[in-house]
Amino acid sequence: MSDSSDLPVLHAPRSVLVTGGAGFIGSNFLRYAVPRMTEARFVNLDLVTYAGRPENTAHLAETGRYSFVRGDIADPDLVRALFDQHGFTTVVHFAAESHVDRSIMDPMEFVRTNVLGTTVLLDSARKAWRRDDGSFGDVRFHHVSTDEVFGALGPEGLFRASTPYDPRSPYAASKAGSDHLVRAYAHTYGLPVVLSNSSNNYGPFQFPEKLIPLVIRNILRRDPVPVYGKGLNVRDWLFVEDHCSAIERILTRAADRATYLVSGGEERTNIELVHTLIELVDAELDRSPGASRDLIQFVTDRPGHDFRYALDGSPLSNDLGWRPSRDLKQGLRDTVAWYLEHREWLEKADDDRFRSYYQRQYQGR
Repeated sequence: MSDSSDLPVLHAPRSVLVTGGAGFIGSNFLRYAVPRMTEARFVNLDLVTYAGRPENTAHLAETGRYSFVRGDIADPDLVRALFDQHGFTTVVHFAAESHVDRSIMDPMEFVRTNVLGTTVLLDSARKAWRRDDGSFGDVRFHHVSTDEVFGALGPEGLFRASTPYDPRSPYAASKAGSDHLVRAYAHTYGLPVVLSNSSNNYGPFQFPEKLIPLVIRNILRRDPVPVYGKGLNVRDWLFVEDHCSAIERILTRAADRATYLVSGGEERTNIELVHTLIELVDAELDRSPGASRDLIQFVTDRPGHDFRYALDGSPLSNDLGWRPSRDLKQGLRDTVAWYLEHREWLEKADDDRFRSYYQRQYQGR
């Protein structure tokens, strides 16, 4: 990771509210940030829905600077009480319903969490942080978003921070709405905010509804590996710890109201990615090369499936000196190794809720 020692610190977190810290990216961020940001205290607020795992970060309580609260970001009384109790100077907002397929089946929950929940957080921060003269001190709201707000790309080109929004799924639309609300609170009230939109994350602790852990899980079990359509949709992949380092850089060093796109710079078609995972998992399990290729099962494509996402990460590199530390092949090796070493984590995720969803989504829709 690039050195940021020559960049001025524009925000110094002291009391940090992390929303969605029992989820995939949020728990990885806490595991990354708590040991590094030793002057700060952290509160993890998470409702613990199907993909939440508080045990991912339970060990951080040993630092004396971390605590967990089970609760809903859309509950204004709870959120305001936490601001009063902990005197937050910083919000890092991950909490969101995030799976496109689930948003197609149940869009209302995505609007409630991603739009209403974000508004509750913003309004609580505004009321807690705004001084009598209308100014704000050294406080900051970092909103973590997605590349999916921009819509879809053809075979060439990149999304930039200035790209007009064109969300194509209920999930993407709900995240676009939350992005607009964050900027509206900055412009209307002067709330100090920064935003980041990232490409597809992968790595440890990702719930196996997502492509990479799902493929690893199914190869282990010799279950069918579902691939939408012909597997030609393209995504840019970012190792989750690299994303966490980018968030820390933007949170502490970016100018107020800045937006940065966080890109792994690693585009692959879905079928290319699946073939790579089969190669890696088969090698780790001492199976013959390509032994699991016959598990691939092409399934009916997702409605409105965007063809390609890719982000221009050069402003983040040029302005803040950040670059990813892992290429995709190394990141996938590390990810496969983690899941094979933590098979019990996959087993815990494989409960009745997941099995029911999996059967509807890939085997019976």
